[in-house]
Amino acid sequence: MVRIEATYDGNLRCTATHMPSGSKLITDAPVDNKGKGESFSPTDLLATSMLTCIMTIVAIRAESRQIDVSGMSGSIEKTMAANPRRVAKLEVIVNLPSDIELDDRAWLITEGCNCPVCVSVSESMDVDVTFQ
Repeated sequence: MVRIEATYDGNLRCTATHMPSGSKLITDAPVDNKGKGESFSPTDLLATSMLTCIMTIVAIRAESRQIDVSGMSGSIEKTMAANPRRVAKLEVIVNLPSDIELDDRAWLITEGCNCPVCVSVSESMDVDVTFQ
């Protein structure tokens, strides 16, 4: 179990602390929701969690088979919906190194798409994951 504590700092900004490490991050409400948009919004963190979780699981699984994924990169695009305001869609792109063999690539894609964040998000959210 991991504990995260947060404080509301005013002006629609919060500071969260990862208690095991002491690392801090700031969230800010987005401009389209009365905020300044000067940092990640809470829904940006959801999107970031999806992308980095997929990439982390791919790297963990790759290491178990001595597959080099150095240079892997990715991006995610978040689309919001209204009524209720929510994340409607996440479009994920993960760029795997081109020299990974096809069987290994297929296995890594399956493993990455079964990361804890992917299997935890609401089924009402449209999630499109592309590996390149």
